[in-house]
Amino acid sequence: MNLIQWKEKCGLPIVVSLLHVAQVNKYWNKVAESEPLWRNLCRRKWSFCTFSHRCPGAQTWKQYFLKQTRQERWMASAKPENFVYKAAVGNLGILGPMAYLSGSGPTMDEEKSIICTVSSKRMLFAWDVQEGTMIWSSPVQQSSIMHLATLPQMHLAFTVDLKGAIKVWNCRDEDTLATLIMSQACLSLEAFLTKDDPFLMVGTCEGDIYTLTVPELKTVSKVNAFKYRVDLLYCSPDKRWIFASGTHECILPKVFFTECLLRPSEGRTPLSLSLPFSSCCRACWAPRRTNRVTLMFQRDALKKTGFTTLDLTTEGTGGRTFIQAREIASFLLPVHMESPIWMGVSDGNTIVFESGPYLFLVSISGHLLQRFEYHDKTICNLWVDSLHVLTTSVDDSLHVYMWEEEGRYPYLRSCCHLEHIGSDQTPSCYVPKAICDNKSIVCVVSRIRESSILVMYSLNM
Repeated sequence: MNLIQWKEKCGLPIVVSLLHVAQVNKYWNKVAESEPLWRNLCRRKWSFCTFSHRCPGAQTWKQYFLKQTRQERWMASAKPENFVYKAAVGNLGILGPMAYLSGSGPTMDEEKSIICTVSSKRMLFAWDVQEGTMIWSSPVQQSSIMHLATLPQMHLAFTVDLKGAIKVWNCRDEDTLATLIMSQACLSLEAFLTKDDPFLMVGTCEGDIYTLTVPELKTVSKVNAFKYRVDLLYCSPDKRWIFASGTHECILPKVFFTECLLRPSEGRTPLSLSLPFSSCCRACWAPRRTNRVTLMFQRDALKKTGFTTLDLTTEGTGGRTFIQAREIASFLLPVHMESPIWMGVSDGNTIVFESGPYLFLVSISGHLLQRFEYHDKTICNLWVDSLHVLTTSVDDSLHVYMWEEEGRYPYLRSCCHLEHIGSDQTPSCYVPKAICDNKSIVCVVSRIRESSILVMYSLNM
């Protein structure tokens, strides 16, 4: 199978046309090799390619596109025997939050996948997934680390501990790049990179949202969003919007215009809008429809779970700017259905969530598109990005899906099932959780109450 036939099989007609055109003559070859053209294709296909600069490690946007697509194809067709298995055991403590430090997002072109994990031993670890080895560890901290965020583009990790100490790490040196001691507990972190600068946003127990510079952790702005704690803090893929909410039943979620938080005007309240859906427990931005957000909420005494999808716009009237939210679709799950804990979205028209041992894919209006049953027991964790969906169960099995785009709605392709993550078949004491990129899958399993096992699967490409 040649490259053009492969692209046709992968359903990439625009790419196929470009590859055909490039063979006509020198002029059309030059047109088809255009950097802006391939950059736009990358932006359309992957939400993490949002800036004008080329992604690190790729010589051209075309080369990046083709290599990334090839890696997706390998992951989609992988079987359990195609993975190299590594396990980190020992005196690690209970491993909590984890995130890719490199190898995912805009840096997926790197050969190595590096992840960070937080330990109950009050330490932060960095791991080389392909080698299955720890490559760095922080000094023991004075207080337990509660939350973790990363900026893979800058190889930076951010932690906040139980006493409100925010720290920036490069995961190479023993000392932090910066430390900020907050006067109140921090419950949510969101790190993001704009076209100009990186920023860190922090939600606190008193309902405040702080915007901080990176890596200095200097305060850019502070706004009191709620009377209660800020549990959820998500930046839209284009960095234009910030979604904030708490799980308290009296809180109405808010959307902020990011620019007002990054460049506050003295005496002016940041532009925001309250959304009329209390008891919000999850929210996701659509990767490609960057002004579209889907909320999962609970309603009335029966705690029925519902979903609503909104499109956000700004409009100017009389010299003032307002945010408007237009409800696109909304629905409630049947009362008899076990309420999901996790959710994710793809293109803005579909929602994926778990219920018991099942995984459901529905349209934003509630129409059932797919139902999967690859786990014998309850799905206890669901992880979703713009390319992959991972489910883990209390029986320590893991299933990999990938988004496919054909027809009106994207659908999920079942790719690989890993039974009894690792070699030990003893059930977990804690909920197993997993993340992945196009080269690896990483899962935390805790089979005894004092320590975790970090299971790392690398695709043998």
